[in-house]
Amino acid sequence: MQPILTVNLSTGQIGQMIIPPAWEQAYLGGASLAARLLYDSLNAQLDPLSAEAPLLFLNGLLSGTAGPSVGRFVVCARSPATRLWGEANCGGFWGPELRAAGFDGIWIVGKAAAPQWLWVKDGQAVLRDAAEFWGRDPYTVQALVQQEVGRARVAAIGVAGEQAIPFALILCDHGRVAGRTGMGAVMGAKNLKAIAVQGSGKPPIADLSHFLPLRSEANRQLRSDNMSQVARALGTASVADYFDYLGSMPKRYFQDGAMEGVDKVSGATMSETILRGVSACHACVIACGRVVEVDGKRSKGPEYETVVGFGPNLLLNDLPAIVRCGDLCDRYGMDSISLSNTIGLAFTLFERGLLSEAEAGMTLHWGDAALIERLIHLTARREGLGALLAEGALALAARCGDAGLAVQVNGLEMAYHDPRAVSGMTLSYIASPRGACHNQSDYFLVDIGQVDSSLEFERHERQGGVEKAAQVARHQDWRSVCNALVMCFFANVPPETVTALVNAAGGYDLSLEDLLRSGERAWNLKRLINLRLGLKPENEKLPKLLLQAYAEGGAAGFVPDVAAMRAAYYTARGWDLNTGRPSAARLVELGLDQEGED
Repeated sequence: MQPILTVNLSTGQIGQMIIPPAWEQAYLGGASLAARLLYDSLNAQLDPLSAEAPLLFLNGLLSGTAGPSVGRFVVCARSPATRLWGEANCGGFWGPELRAAGFDGIWIVGKAAAPQWLWVKDGQAVLRDAAEFWGRDPYTVQALVQQEVGRARVAAIGVAGEQAIPFALILCDHGRVAGRTGMGAVMGAKNLKAIAVQGSGKPPIADLSHFLPLRSEANRQLRSDNMSQVARALGTASVADYFDYLGSMPKRYFQDGAMEGVDKVSGATMSETILRGVSACHACVIACGRVVEVDGKRSKGPEYETVVGFGPNLLLNDLPAIVRCGDLCDRYGMDSISLSNTIGLAFTLFERGLLSEAEAGMTLHWGDAALIERLIHLTARREGLGALLAEGALALAARCGDAGLAVQVNGLEMAYHDPRAVSGMTLSYIASPRGACHNQSDYFLVDIGQVDSSLEFERHERQGGVEKAAQVARHQDWRSVCNALVMCFFANVPPETVTALVNAAGGYDLSLEDLLRSGERAWNLKRLINLRLGLKPENEKLPKLLLQAYAEGGAAGFVPDVAAMRAAYYTARGWDLNTGRPSAARLVELGLDQEGED
């Protein structure tokens, strides 16, 4: 991998750092390597929004190689939302463009005295004044930067990042976002509005003669894959109808298993009514992005999480209204999962008499599109009820006297794949290093039948229990590999092909088990980081609303046995059943004995 650009916003000093080659092979890049690079800088006393807190943008070994769906990068820091490990994964073209500019990462510390943006071009970098960009939305900032410097890829924050809202995101290209854990707030706290990159180089590949035919064949296979074809035709919301049938699509803030008119917000409905085109990340043959038209205006179409979050989660079945909500989130720079979850909580608290009309400043009720849009505006500006919503679900529920009502784990609002329907997600949520996240392990795909024999997965009942624990751990290890390379989860590429691509790109001779061991190493390193930052294993549990069975729908009558599943998972991981700490023997096996001693 290429050097990492280092930037101190307090002093204006710009330099470079070289990644130790041993770490490259041990962690492969992306979020895994970011954990090792940041390991020595993260501690419980570090304020995530302080000048001292590092913010790291990083590519993976395959980023920008035009391989199968690898046009991605990661952003990592201590999360202002959870105060634990913060990690966000983003597509588009920014990461490949950074590689073309001669860098594989940007390490940022300090705080600028006034708003600035960073311009990186072919091995050179300079800080520029961003006063005219401050207060503007990321799409506008992209356009203004491109007017100034010409062709460039721009990652920018919105007003939410400037306001240090803990679920603020970073956006680039056609609405591609580093969405979760508040990386936009960290960027905003540093007075850094945007990073623009432009390059003319090519990504470093150790064995080009082997890599190129492997890449071409992998992309040909991916193009004809059923999952790819559905994602291209219907977007990520293509799964909405089936997930509703299974009961894994929550309604009314995880309290209802069924909803009238839910079919109006599916990917199929979007394609039949408002879809006008598709968009793709760098060199991706899938093109799952949507371009839709609502009220005569074209914008990014919502993905599954946004569709459900602002739709069934709030009892809204108005697809154009959901599009407007998603667009507002992008323009303000807010994570649509966290915000829609927190709004659903506010409705629930109001309904139960725990949030009064006087406290809210209005009457709250389900399914009102105008009300939901108003709450998005208020949240971005931290005005009225929006000031409470801006602190996230856990803080809002605690303020109203019942923290247990917040559907979150370790401070991160839960994504919309209900573990009462696909029970493996119980462990995906409670054991994720960044909270209730579906992108550290989208095990729901395994629960509905995507079982890869080369990973030695077996098919279990989707509402099973402890028998899934070891397999979930292995799936997490594999997804850690994907987040290291950085490869999109929608790319259904055979693990053997991924291994061959890694070896050709890096000049390695690694087996599939070596890759999985790399993923396990990174997973345990993030565990050590979180324990240092204050993670309490007793918080690794499902919220109480998910411990109540649905009365109807595809998941009716079932609740996972969380305690038993967690114990089986800890055992499979080699973690202490009481402290959740990895055993010394396991750390030695993974080459983490020194980090374990720390």
